[in-house]
Amino acid sequence: MDATLGSLMAAAQAGDGAAYAELLRELVPLLRAFVNRMLRDPDAAEDVLQQALLQLHRGRHSYRPERPFGAWVHAIARNAARDALRARKRRTAREVAPGPEVLEAAAAPPPEPEPSELGSELREALRNLPPAQRRAIELLYFEDLSIADAAVRAGATSGALKLRAHRALSALRTRFGRGEG
Repeated sequence: MDATLGSLMAAAQAGDGAAYAELLRELVPLLRAFVNRMLRDPDAAEDVLQQALLQLHRGRHSYRPERPFGAWVHAIARNAARDALRARKRRTAREVAPGPEVLEAAAAPPPEPEPSELGSELREALRNLPPAQRRAIELLYFEDLSIADAAVRAGATSGALKLRAHRALSALRTRFGRGEG
């Protein structure tokens, strides 16, 4: 098999596109199995396989036909897999597992204030908005409707409702000194 693949690679180096396609057809299953054994993670193995094939393509000029093809191509795949393993190790070393209290807090939705619970200043600011803008805020933020549903309820297009909500939020930001952010 090594001699066959080596001769296909030599032909590919000479510009034979059909030989290169045949080489890849023969080689991909072999490299996939090799990389899968090293990584034991099918998704990561596919990424490494692609990386190894790219390296093979970029370095195809460096293959010397008098040398064993199998050793050359396995070195490429082995190096790509080792790079992936090192990257995985570095990534997992930086990751910190959250404690149970963090997981519980993340799972629980944050409490949303009811309009009646809002501060008097915010209630006053909402009352001072034009009615169409105030309605857009109520539908989108207090009733938590989608833009499409809120537009239907407001009797407006989605674009008009978004514009009303944008203008209302801009007015509220200005009122509370937060600018246009």
